[in-house]
Amino acid sequence: MLRKIIHINEEDCNGCGLCASACHEGAIQMVAGKAKLMRDDYCDGLGDCLPVCPTGAISFVEREAAAYDEQAVLRARHEAHKAGGAKPQGCPGSKPRAIVREAHPHKETSGEGGDKLPCGCPGSDARALSRPQTAETAPASAARSELMQWPVQIKLVPVNAPYFDGANLLVAADCTAFAYGDFHRKFIKNHIALIGCPKLDAGDYAEKLTAILAGNNIKSVKVVRMEVPCCGGIENAVKRALQASGKFLPWQVVTISTDGRILED
Repeated sequence: MLRKIIHINEEDCNGCGLCASACHEGAIQMVAGKAKLMRDDYCDGLGDCLPVCPTGAISFVEREAAAYDEQAVLRARHEAHKAGGAKPQGCPGSKPRAIVREAHPHKETSGEGGDKLPCGCPGSDARALSRPQTAETAPASAARSELMQWPVQIKLVPVNAPYFDGANLLVAADCTAFAYGDFHRKFIKNHIALIGCPKLDAGDYAEKLTAILAGNNIKSVKVVRMEVPCCGGIENAVKRALQASGKFLPWQVVTISTDGRILED
């Protein structure tokens, strides 16, 4: 029969597996790192998979396809349940989960130094950063992760995860955690962390961030960005998301220098 059904462009698929998790019928599975429509008769044509795809690889087409067979879907679920299994959940790296950590004392670390090279885009300058090793700048022997949830990529995180309830939100540029040595204790601790790179990632974060802010009880928002101009995209996306969400939340922008100092706090 001629009907509306999903189509997956494998060239655009990044293998995140979110569509497989969103497909309640089990029509989509991950094969060799790509999403694949396994059975036409398992696809109900409602497109729950479309809005979760971060690359736009899924679309509707109208073509000859087997009719949606709800009874076949129910039988498959029943058989999987009897076998002690569950329907495929896509890439395990995209499965949202909270991370609970016990209280733990930290030794503070800090450091600054290094000179800028006035050559082209400051974000592309190649340089070595020289810092004297002192008791204050030595790595903390008991340093540990403060991450409270997974995933952390803005494009992978679900908009309605339970850990957003009452959260202090951290939206950070990818490079900040590498530039600032004490990033976990200073910024991630007691925050739900989302990261991204507006220069390298396709698309705009504002729509996703708006959905997160509007649909959850977020208490505050902190943006951590690099000093380079291209990093302004992540700050701008948060500003637009706050405006579009209609919520009045306390928010702050912190800028990190390329040699690892806090420029604005």
